[in-house]
Amino acid sequence: MTDAALPVDVSYPADGFTLFPDRSVVALRVNGELRDLATKVEQTDAVEPVGIDSPDGLNILRHSAAHVLAQAVQRINPQANLGIGPPVTDGFYYDFGVDEPFTPEDLKAIKKEMERIVREGQRFVRRVVTDEEARAELADEPFKLELIGLKGPSTGSGTEAATSAASKVEGASVEVGAGELTIYDNVNRDGETVWKDLCRGPHVPSTRMIGNGWALTRIAGAYWRGSEKNPQLQRIYGTAWPTKDELRAYEERLAEAAKRDHRKLGKELDLFSFPEEIGSGLSVWHPRGGVVRQEMEQHALRRHRAAGYTYVYTPHISKEDLFLTSNHLVTYKDGMFPPIVMDEERDADGHVTKEGQDYYLKPMNCPMHILIYKERARSYRDLPMRLAENGTVYRNELSGALHGLTRVRGFTQDDSHLFVTPEQLEEETTRVLEFVISMLRDFGLEDFELELSMRDDEKSKWIGSDDFWEYSTNALRNVAHASGLKVTEVPGEAAFYGPKIDLKTKDAIGRTWQLSTVQVDVNLPERFELEFTDRDGQKKRPIMIHRALFGSIERFFAILLEHYAGAFPVWLAPLQVIGIPVAEEYADYLGEIVTRLREDGVRAELDTSDERMQKKIRTHTTQKVPLQLIAGEQDRAGGTVSFRFRDGTQLNGIPVDEAIRRIHSSIDAKTLVDSADDLA
Repeated sequence: MTDAALPVDVSYPADGFTLFPDRSVVALRVNGELRDLATKVEQTDAVEPVGIDSPDGLNILRHSAAHVLAQAVQRINPQANLGIGPPVTDGFYYDFGVDEPFTPEDLKAIKKEMERIVREGQRFVRRVVTDEEARAELADEPFKLELIGLKGPSTGSGTEAATSAASKVEGASVEVGAGELTIYDNVNRDGETVWKDLCRGPHVPSTRMIGNGWALTRIAGAYWRGSEKNPQLQRIYGTAWPTKDELRAYEERLAEAAKRDHRKLGKELDLFSFPEEIGSGLSVWHPRGGVVRQEMEQHALRRHRAAGYTYVYTPHISKEDLFLTSNHLVTYKDGMFPPIVMDEERDADGHVTKEGQDYYLKPMNCPMHILIYKERARSYRDLPMRLAENGTVYRNELSGALHGLTRVRGFTQDDSHLFVTPEQLEEETTRVLEFVISMLRDFGLEDFELELSMRDDEKSKWIGSDDFWEYSTNALRNVAHASGLKVTEVPGEAAFYGPKIDLKTKDAIGRTWQLSTVQVDVNLPERFELEFTDRDGQKKRPIMIHRALFGSIERFFAILLEHYAGAFPVWLAPLQVIGIPVAEEYADYLGEIVTRLREDGVRAELDTSDERMQKKIRTHTTQKVPLQLIAGEQDRAGGTVSFRFRDGTQLNGIPVDEAIRRIHSSIDAKTLVDSADDLA
């Protein structure tokens, strides 16, 4: 055992906790696998404690809270059928088959019952069962019976690890386990089993460890197994944290996030919408939102060209053959829209006389970029080839998964595909990562970390030679560590065709977002038989690097909108300057200044409405316009203007030429200007 290991035979005392001296420990990692704290271990086992505040510990806490939720619901309504109850980011949920939807009053009663269960100190006891035993014990739970047949071979550790068939069901892996079925009994102080659930585990030792740092948050509907063809269940969401203080801090973050919700701000600031007439998950951009998007795209265009990228354009639709060759129609068909049949001919009776050709909306741009590479013979002198495109793609997302601009059915990827020789891989990946970080800093993001995804040890799960994997993984590892950023290596998370680096960033309120990905790929070059002639005259395969900087323009826009709470830096603001005359007689004077700014490319307008000046100031402050120019008699007489900022501060009597210089300076520097102190 390791130095921090537990005694070989760990057991529960009467109060439901283990003998482990540190009560913040909720589970063990035994030989790399998560196990309950009561697990018997051998002297030769490598054992590590799992703290409640670690990522795995939080998942275990939250999954245990989900079990308490389910037990509470069935205490109140024994006829409720159990669905699944996995931990999710910052919380948990449980799905139930009930006759009537839950109400806010139901949540209050469920919360009180959960509090009783927590105080009872019930133990979570793991029990291995056969399929037949599970079916007999759960005969009254139709959804659990359906899950029993989904178990598969073990694919790793952790409460969220997927299993082969079960991975097709969100959260199913925490229910059916891997390779064997287990039921968790909730055992009271008298040793009586008072509730049970089909579950992989592990769990906290006792319900008392769940404490008071939890809350039920909302009710939603959810189709069983995510399919609209299945029954609709009732879902209860909750959150759980190690302490009450951490729960309060989370609730404060939620309140701040609600203020920044990009869907709310998009409506208030007139940036975008989702008309029902067009369809779910399909956005339209209003003039003000279009300005911000265009600034983003144009800035990226200039930076990409300077970095040696060439922009290309490809269609939105293609014959099925392309996606058969790329294998998307095999591995990604569920995520693609149904085919559009073209060139089919029918007779007067409607009988098909000529078979049509299936076309598909493209889910990804990479196959078309490959065809551009393949259009003519390539030499090592042509490499690296850097192709870029703002390409619109289409994904057949489930309606329940759609979420504003962050999860849509049609979106534009700022997609780049680089074709390199093996010798160029590390140098080019370094350039890509440096470029990505530099670009994101242009948009005001500064807090980054990297995740290096490496291959699974199981040979059947990846393609390519050992030499390729070793070389490419080491190349990405060198690049990641040379960046100076925090690097987390994640075994088993690579795509089957190559390792990747994911870049994550934190926004203004501390939320982590995954943005850019740098993915190495030898699979598609092989499938499309790509070649280049090397220095020795031999034909060789290039390596392909997939790189999306923003991920999608829609999602990145949403992240920026929430990061800035709608108060964009001057260079991105839909309206950069608004002129507000103190009275109508000063409109001409201020209008001349606004005209000068517009002729210089500044997005400036003059408010000549009949509203009072103070009302105009309030309106444009609410619309988060960064710079308000105000002019009255003293300004007109002195050839000056006054600035008013989003925080209410002012700069008065600034000469017009100086004011224009400062406006241009704030735009060129891409600075955030909220107050008088911010305008250099």
